Amino acid sequence: MKDAAHAALVRKGAITSAVLLVVFLAAWQWGPGLIGVPSYIVPPLSMVAAEFVRAFQLDHLLLHTGVTVLEVVAGFVIGSLLGAVIGYMLGMSPVAELALSPYILALQIAPKVAFAPLFILWMGFTVYPKILVAILIVFFPVMVNVLTALRGVDPDMINLARSFTATRAQIFWKVEFPASLPPMFAGLRIGATLAVVGVVVGELVGGNVGLGYLLSFGEGQADTPLVFVSIVMLTVVGAIAYLAVILVERRVLHYLPARSIGGNL
Repeated sequence: MKDAAHAALVRKGAITSAVLLVVFLAAWQWGPGLIGVPSYIVPPLSMVAAEFVRAFQLDHLLLHTGVTVLEVVAGFVIGSLLGAVIGYMLGMSPVAELALSPYILALQIAPKVAFAPLFILWMGFTVYPKILVAILIVFFPVMVNVLTALRGVDPDMINLARSFTATRAQIFWKVEFPASLPPMFAGLRIGATLAVVGVVVGELVGGNVGLGYLLSFGEGQADTPLVFVSIVMLTVVGAIAYLAVILVERRVLHYLPARSIGGNL
């Protein structure tokens, strides 16, 4: 009964979402013309679609998208691993937390955009500055979620494990690590979208390939449809990254109710 109700709810949500998408696309196609907005300000959907085909054939859109995807994946994976490792280290060692927290906080407070020109000066117009900016942006939400999860572990569970003569490693793997997984995946979902932001910042500042560069190129040429194409492709990349994290989360946290691990989001 409960499964049928959940399936009906999912079906209802999917239909509503599809209707909203159709309304949005229709408004994009005919709305600007109805209110008198010139096509060079907000191009209609058909013009953007035609520009997509042209960019795919002439502007190497697939190449730019592939480069951005690789940079996003690399930045997200490395940033997430560093954030998780540092978060677990700080959560398990109060001394390490006291020693490193001020420096990590200073790194987070510093605007990430400011690092992009510096990385480009050091490494040139390569993929590495973009990946580094993505790593910096992804690192903090994952680390904070892991650290907060470890701080929130029920001390009675830890004391119970100790009463069974569990070692420190066993307490971590049997109690603390499982308890930290749901908050960590929440941080990973945030990091998946922020990785796209970090890569685009690097490409805008000093890229010669990638969707951020294509967006900057379109802006320089006053080619508004190309700018919209770049934005749409970046949105698709971010959405796919977000959905990929949710799929992994559902496999890892299969023992939790669907709504507890994000439901349809």
